Amino acid sequence: MQKSLRRATWVSAIVVVAATAAVPATQASAAAACAPAWSSTAVYVKDNVASQNGHNYTAKWWTQNESPATNSSQWAVWIDNGVCGGTTPPTTPPTTPPTTPPTTPPTTPPTTPPTTTPPGTSGKNVVGYFAEWGVYGRNYHVKNLVTSGSAAKLTHILYAFGNTTGGQCSIGDAYADYDKAYTAADSVDGVADTWDTGALRGSFNQLRKLKKLYPNLKVIWSFGGWTWSGGFTQAAANPTAFANSCYNLIKDPRWSDVFDGIDLDWEYPNACGLSCDASGPASYNNVITAVRNKFGNNFLVTSAISADGSNGGKLDAADYASGIAKLNLVFPMTYDYFGAFAPQGPTAPHSPLNSYAGIPQQGFWSDAAIQKLKSKGVPASKMLLGIGFYGRGWTGVSQTAPGGTATGAAPGTYEAGIEDYKVLKNSCPVSGTVGGTAYAKCGSNWWSYDTPSTIAGKMSYVKQQGLGGAFFWEFSGDTSNGELIGAIKNNL
Repeated sequence: MQKSLRRATWVSAIVVVAATAAVPATQASAAAACAPAWSSTAVYVKDNVASQNGHNYTAKWWTQNESPATNSSQWAVWIDNGVCGGTTPPTTPPTTPPTTPPTTPPTTPPTTPPTTTPPGTSGKNVVGYFAEWGVYGRNYHVKNLVTSGSAAKLTHILYAFGNTTGGQCSIGDAYADYDKAYTAADSVDGVADTWDTGALRGSFNQLRKLKKLYPNLKVIWSFGGWTWSGGFTQAAANPTAFANSCYNLIKDPRWSDVFDGIDLDWEYPNACGLSCDASGPASYNNVITAVRNKFGNNFLVTSAISADGSNGGKLDAADYASGIAKLNLVFPMTYDYFGAFAPQGPTAPHSPLNSYAGIPQQGFWSDAAIQKLKSKGVPASKMLLGIGFYGRGWTGVSQTAPGGTATGAAPGTYEAGIEDYKVLKNSCPVSGTVGGTAYAKCGSNWWSYDTPSTIAGKMSYVKQQGLGGAFFWEFSGDTSNGELIGAIKNNL
């Protein structure tokens, strides 16, 4: 994949009484995303009023029972500097919990290779990413999975992301994950969160409630992504220590019932993403093996991987087949092949299913990746096809057909060159299709994105190839009634 996805906007409700400096935000992705950066000290705040200065926002971390003269609670600050895709490594958020630290879990003996996870009633898996930062500017919460009708169509949720700093699994955003208090109106089950000692809040608690409503739904915690994959290099140097850290975090008694699996989104083993890894071809298999041995066979272990189908590309840089043999499911990221990270173009659809005349790079389409993985011995039933619930676009384009020149990235709500499907379907309707996906030109802007119609064609491909289903990035790009996830489910 190329440099990737997602702006996050953090909006909180706080008045600062005493401020402190914070460090710049960086990006994190499944394809990618922006991540909050944390201050090293606390500020004191009171009242629920937003405090914003440009891209800088104050945001609640957790509450402690200590009060300054104003009798307010202790909070922390992060900022979003409005830049994604930089080269600054992400900072590590504080991880000190407000409750008793987890006890040391029992060790798990090595296991035999897993079988593919049982699919839904259609015989195919439908897997969607829930982005932890979506609860801020996007105002997208676990309850939206219910109101949109999406939850009923899913087999698995990938919760993105946990961090890999220092070769260890760690919390990505403590406030969003387990401390944000939901009102009764915003909660999955209509019951408000409490501030009782030891009470779980945040998206973790909402996911717990969702699983009670949909008992067959599995939740998998995804670690890494575009920004937070740097720690995998250290993990590869000591896979056992990495696996132990992941086990201790996921099995924390505060939320151990929430997660049914772990996903490793390493971008990329023995290759370059935001940073370059040179841990060797065996590193991917070594890390996967350690994680599988630690968690045992009754826990789901999955992985998002490159979908570079070119000769000598990322899929040839590591021993993926040996690692995938230990997985339940694998998610080749068959999107973000092309985009305004090449600002002058040529314009090309970011998620082509097949090749077409004039495609800018050989092997950069979905079927090329699927066939390469099959040739390496990866079972079709373990592979899911990736769908983007967003478009990538350029501006300064005069040519409607793909292959035109551009002057830069098209404007987007959260990030230039990126826009949600729910916006594009109305703001820039489809002009045509190519390579099994859609493109659109409106004014001087040129976009590519999948529609219910192109998704139907891709789901036909999934069935023809015997794949295990489809996955997508990410829920908040869909319409409020789940138009795209409906197209996936209805055509499988």
